[in-house]
Amino acid sequence: MTARLPWALGYTVSGDDCATPMPLGYAAPLHEAVRQLAELGYDGVEVQVRKVGAQDAEKLAKTVGDAGLRVLGIGTGPVAAHDRLTLADPSPDVRRHALSRLCGAARLAGELGVPVTLGQTRGIFLPGHEAIQSTWVDSAVERLAEEASDHGSRLLLEPQSRANTSLWHTPEEALTVIGALGALGHPAGLVLDTYHLDAEGVEVIQALTQHASVTGCLQLAAPVTRGPLSLGDPRLRSVLKALSTGGFTGWLTLEHSQDGDSARAAARSWTALRDAADVLV
Repeated sequence: MTARLPWALGYTVSGDDCATPMPLGYAAPLHEAVRQLAELGYDGVEVQVRKVGAQDAEKLAKTVGDAGLRVLGIGTGPVAAHDRLTLADPSPDVRRHALSRLCGAARLAGELGVPVTLGQTRGIFLPGHEAIQSTWVDSAVERLAEEASDHGSRLLLEPQSRANTSLWHTPEEALTVIGALGALGHPAGLVLDTYHLDAEGVEVIQALTQHASVTGCLQLAAPVTRGPLSLGDPRLRSVLKALSTGGFTGWLTLEHSQDGDSARAAARSWTALRDAADVLV
């Protein structure tokens, strides 16, 4: 018999505003994805959005709620992945457009009462321009964090590998920014992703133990392959134990490749996590 997780378990899905489903999320229109995920036993979804605002909250909440799930967080990956808009772009117009999109997502998150996350939309630096681009990103992230807190949300920063972005690759680097935002009155937290931690050579269990209390979301994928979780993977038990020991109060999201069949991938990961939850009993 499998144990129940003490945290909400979610899955990455793409909002209706996305041109195509995100490759690390459920490969189906939102209304189909949430119905199938509810049938599998998930608690909620982390919705990746591209071009939304507060006016979209009611429709999104209804689509997800009608399936018996809840929105756990709003992700912003498609702003960069689909439209190539980043906060570090050399073009002022692109930077303004990126920040406008992100602030719209923050207002949507506020209407829903959930956090908004920021990862690859920070952008990539050009050689020789790192200092000025870093200044642009710092200023924009401060504005985004202010928008989130002003509208009842909270910004969560995700340390990502240098293949995705040029800054804030480790939890410690992101926490420096989070501390500065907090000093300005804009509460913020972490998103940790096991794939990105591995890619940057960060010891996953140690990072989770140290930073669980300031982490709003943990994104999970199989080591190396970044595919669905595997039943019996011993690291999963260590991950869950580290979260429990560290005082984690956020949610878990499956963010991984779909192996050509999202329903099967989601079922595999759900089963693996519920099996590993026995360590918490």
